[in-house]
Amino acid sequence: MPERTVDLAAPARGAAARPVLQAEAALVRHYRRLVRLAYLALPADRDRHSRVIAAHTAAQRALPSRWTRRSADPAPADQDPVYAALRLRVLRDVLRPRPARRPLAPRVWGLRLFTPHGGERDTALEHALAALDAPARAAFALRAGEGLTAAEAAEVLRHAGVGQVQQALDAAAGVGVGVGVGGSTAPDLAAFDPCAVRVQPADLLRRRRALTAVTAAVLVGALGLTATAVALAGPDPAASTTTSRAAPPPPVVAEADPAGLVRAAADLWQHTARIDFTAWPARGDRREDAALLGRALTAWQRPGPRTRAEPGTDTAPPVAPPRLLYAGTVDGAAVVLLYDGQRLARYTDGSGGGLDLARADDSDVTTAGAVVLHREGTSVRYLLAPWVEAAETRRIDRPDTPARPLDHPDGLTPAAPGGGLTDCRGATVLQLRSSPVIAEKHAFLLADLGGLVPAHLTYTPPPDRNQPARSPREATGPDALLAWARAGCAAPDGTPGVKQLNLWTFAVQPLPQNAGSASWVCLRADRWTGGGSAATAVLLPAAPGPQRTGGGPGRSCSRFEQDTVGWTWWRSPQGTEFLLAAGSRRVARLAVKGPDWSVDRPVPDHTLAVERPTRTNAQVEGVLDGGTRIGPQP
Repeated sequence: MPERTVDLAAPARGAAARPVLQAEAALVRHYRRLVRLAYLALPADRDRHSRVIAAHTAAQRALPSRWTRRSADPAPADQDPVYAALRLRVLRDVLRPRPARRPLAPRVWGLRLFTPHGGERDTALEHALAALDAPARAAFALRAGEGLTAAEAAEVLRHAGVGQVQQALDAAAGVGVGVGVGGSTAPDLAAFDPCAVRVQPADLLRRRRALTAVTAAVLVGALGLTATAVALAGPDPAASTTTSRAAPPPPVVAEADPAGLVRAAADLWQHTARIDFTAWPARGDRREDAALLGRALTAWQRPGPRTRAEPGTDTAPPVAPPRLLYAGTVDGAAVVLLYDGQRLARYTDGSGGGLDLARADDSDVTTAGAVVLHREGTSVRYLLAPWVEAAETRRIDRPDTPARPLDHPDGLTPAAPGGGLTDCRGATVLQLRSSPVIAEKHAFLLADLGGLVPAHLTYTPPPDRNQPARSPREATGPDALLAWARAGCAAPDGTPGVKQLNLWTFAVQPLPQNAGSASWVCLRADRWTGGGSAATAVLLPAAPGPQRTGGGPGRSCSRFEQDTVGWTWWRSPQGTEFLLAAGSRRVARLAVKGPDWSVDRPVPDHTLAVERPTRTNAQVEGVLDGGTRIGPQP
């Protein structure tokens, strides 16, 4: 690839040779591309508003001044070298750790900016990018957003200061960039455009008091300048410096005004295409209790010692006018449930209560199906979504036992057993059925994991060699219930903040000596924050429970990493030792290596059984149909 060098700081030599003006023209012409590049590469640990602002800041800072050093960027032969140099400056800016607020950053007052809300694919892509480090996100932005080849992207990353370039490209390729070159379509990035934003008002009540606060701040600043002038006339310069640093004014907190709460119509869920917590109406016998609602709002707007947040949940005041979902008395305690578009806030009145916060953005008909209103020991009381027509409970370890009906007048259930999914003692889960207005014959399972929002349980059946890869489905069928009964307690994460748990049977292996069959499963836990973890396990005949064979954090067994391998030692009923191994549908060969022996053979059914006299240390690898080698999860 030819390399061209552009000096953006060269002295002007006439109108035709003014590089800074050329850079300005290129920045204006390609501004949208540069901002999107920055947005994709920025860390996903900020909210979308902050990322939008930071992306525009990075693009605007790319314009050099007369003293800017010489900037070089390898550009393809058919690409504008001035734009390539600006792109390099943007990448260096977003890859270099900087404070969240910069002196020259754009400012937006009274509004919150959000990139366009996409569908399930965009949400999945957002979660996948959140799991990548900064160089890998930059590689994704160059491949998917800029359309560069792997070699071109590698050259740009090296110039941007990335050390492990190939590692970044490999991680980005796992998100789907690689398939966009030489085959299928690259990811659609319309929902990641910071120049096409949705605008929402910030807290209007907080702004009502802002003018008073600004006036006070101006007076404090004037007094500070006067004190500085007096101190500068004194003999002690150190005292002068100290005196001139006035403490910043305290943050302005909105007044708790229940009249500002948003209330959805009771039948909104029947007329909207957005089925999530925004479609919940206000329910409960105290939804007109202004004093109670005021205390709940105050608790959220002024977080304190009684504020509890699930992992990855911000404790800041509401980012938008909260919606009232519930206000009533539950088991003798007043409870208020609020939602600001990103988080649920459950306020429990009284000395033993407080405020509990949990992420709930990008919810849907299932993940917004229920909320825990009250917890007492191992019992919970749920508030169900208005679209839930029927509710039942069932023991996860008893797939053949019929579910038991659960009353839910006005959405509130009586006390039901909760927790216990991962302790292999038999958890009780919710089985809900949606109204036909939403979907016909749609039932789904939710499991309480100790947080505000129960996790959605799904199931992916074994592969069919004559069919494409299968997608997760509701875990309500006989096969799904049986699989969860046998393997559910091997789930890698059973803590608050898990959004979905999927059980994938990736292989079924006939056992030697006619001993039956083994099922190989991978259980994946996806959290509301975008992170996740996975665990592989094998289900053997007559075994009391699943035998875990590996697991850890990452995106294994997700739609972005669908290839997996597992292995274990097994003793047959006749006493013979076998090493059992299995891989997912794209695993064409399995290789096993011991201290003084090895086996490497094709596996049409994706499984392998090797008889050995004794158990030894072994290494197992799977070879995909394209030649890539993969190992089991650690």
